[in-house]
This record gives sequence, structure tokens and C-alpha cells, in this order.
Amino acid sequence: MIPLAVPDLDGREREYLNRCIDTTFISSVGEYVNELEELTAKKAGAGYGVATSSGTTGLHAALMGCGVEEGEIVIIPTFTFIATANAVAHCKAIPWLMDIDPLNWCMSAEDLEDELLRKATIIDGRVIHKESGRRVAAIMPVYTLGEIPDMDKIQEIAEKYNLPVIADAAAAVGAEYKGKKIGRLADLTILSFNGNKTVTAGGGGMVLGDKEELMKKIKHITTTARVTSEYDHDMVGYNYRMTNVQAAIGCAQMERMEKLVERKREIRRYYNKKFRGIEGISLFPENNDVRSACWFSGIVTDKGGIERVREICTGLKEKGIEGRSFWKPIHLQKPYRNAFKADSLETAGHLWDRIVTLPCSTNIINSELEQVVNAVKEIIKELS
Repeated sequence: MIPLAVPDLDGREREYLNRCIDTTFISSVGEYVNELEELTAKKAGAGYGVATSSGTTGLHAALMGCGVEEGEIVIIPTFTFIATANAVAHCKAIPWLMDIDPLNWCMSAEDLEDELLRKATIIDGRVIHKESGRRVAAIMPVYTLGEIPDMDKIQEIAEKYNLPVIADAAAAVGAEYKGKKIGRLADLTILSFNGNKTVTAGGGGMVLGDKEELMKKIKHITTTARVTSEYDHDMVGYNYRMTNVQAAIGCAQMERMEKLVERKREIRRYYNKKFRGIEGISLFPENNDVRSACWFSGIVTDKGGIERVREICTGLKEKGIEGRSFWKPIHLQKPYRNAFKADSLETAGHLWDRIVTLPCSTNIINSELEQVVNAVKEIIKELS
């Protein structure tokens, strides 16, 4: 079976893990946690990094750090992994779901501007959702697949309404926007080191930012809000710490970040080249303003919806190849059917059930890529 996405552990992972065992530093204290924070921040162009137990806990801590409170509203795209919405819910806040730009599959800046203009007002310096009377507390764009939305426009909107921008960049390590590294695009940027990410620690996440006091606050929140060694705590905190074992793997991976991301880009270029012009297939995004991290690659079927996607994935499985469908939008998820929604979520609604993700591990060999392409072409021909 050619798998969808597996870790490439061809660096110093074993060496660093053995050092953890030899020194007995396997929990949340150890040299690799600090090293990963510093190395990741440097490579992302940010001033500081705070390691967390997952990307989701990093998002939750970031929202809390920016003052999101119970009953308030956080703006997110509907087309995202459910963890984005879950982090909002963990604050007991409510998502306001926006549609996406068909060119990059990320939050539409135009829709964001239009929705805020029509449905929000500023009262005493606070952005208020007119219909509900609730405060809008933050904007959280998602860097879908390592693509990046129109951050110039989103930042312009955020400044107009005095809203913090918290970027869910879970899969975007190594991406750049108009020559800027991802750590420079938002007030806070959150990465994931889950097992299927380009750079993995087996799990874990990272909050990145430039504001020292804000980052200290997030560190405090994620380390049980402990004030002294005598177990004094000054608020309700969370044990969101990354272990030294995870960080050891993360450091070995982060040392090779550029190589791993470039291989992801090669895979995207290969698939787009081979599938371009084939009837019944559209391509994954290609955006000249962004150096995408190209986390996943694949195809978009032009018709047939989720049933066609399932047929393609079944056909691939029979040929020894893993293929999968992709995110179901938040507005279609049971826990969030009562979330606030933009007037139209048509782009996301028309896209999500036509995506097929294809094998894109960074250690996949070219003959396997050719095998995947030939299999997809055969299946598409049979189905049509």
C-alpha cells in the first residue's frame, strides 16, 4: 500500500530520543522543548515560540491570551478541520463562519469585510454583532493546506475593527506570503506537529508571536498558571505542555524543514502537471503570491460529489494506493449547526465533497507518484 502521508524520520530523531532516555528527561522538562521553541520561531520569522501539547491546545491558549471570553464571537472559515471551531468552543465562545476564496481555499477577505460591514457595529471601542449583541473578539484565518489568504486585506480589516488576528497555520510550516515568513503575518500563529504534518513531533503544537508580554501570558496559561515553586497558581491554567521526547523528534524534523517542505512542493507540481487538462479533474490551488507549504496534494472531481470521491478512493485502494476525502465544512457539523454564518457559504459547500487527497509523503519515490497518477487516470476513465 502506498500510504497517504507518513513521517519521514531520516534525520537525527533516534539520536535525540536516545539522549532523552540517557538523561532521563522525557517529560515536560528538558533541553529539546526550549530548543524547538527557539528553532521554530527563528524559521518562522517570529520573536518567540511556546510549545504546546497539540495544535488545538495552542489555538485555545492563543484565544485565551487574546482575551476571548465566554459568549463572545470568533470569526473563522467554515472550510477547516474541526479543531479550529473546537478551540473556539473550548473558550465557550461561538464561531462566526465565513466562506472561502475559490483561488486558495482560505477565508475570503471580501466576504469577511462585507459581513462585518453589514452585521457588526462598533460601540465604545467594542465590535458588536448586531443581531445577537455579542462582542466579536478575534479573527482566526486558516492557512488551508499551507496556502495563505489575502493577509494584507485581513490585517487591514482587523486594524479597522481593532481585532486580533490569530492564524491557524497548523499545516503551513515553511509557507511564505509575498516574501514574508508565516510568523510575521498575524498577532499569533499556531502550528501543529501531528503525525501527518510535514514536520512532526508525533504530536504537539507551537504558538508563535512577537509580543513578549502576550507570549509570557500564553506560556503561563499552558503551564498550569504556576507562579512559584511552592505550587502557587494565580488563575485557572492548563497542562498543555509538550514533552521533551516529542520536542526531540520535532527538533530533528525542524532541522530538515526546508528539505521536507520543498519535497511537498515537488509533489504538488508533479500532480498538477500530470492532471492538468484531464476532463473531469480540477487542480489544487496555485497562487503566485504564496509559496505554499503544499501539505496535502490531490485532485478535485468536477462532478459526482462525495459518492464519486468514495468511488475513486475505493478504486485506489484496490490498486494498493491510499486516497481520502477531505474536510467537511463546520456549518455541516452537528456541534456547530447553531453557529453564526455568513449569508453565503456556497464556495465551501460546492468544494468540500469533491476533493481527493493523494499520497504525498516526503519520502515517496517518483515511481510511486507515477503509479498513483496512472491509477487515478484509469479510474477516472472507467467512471466517465
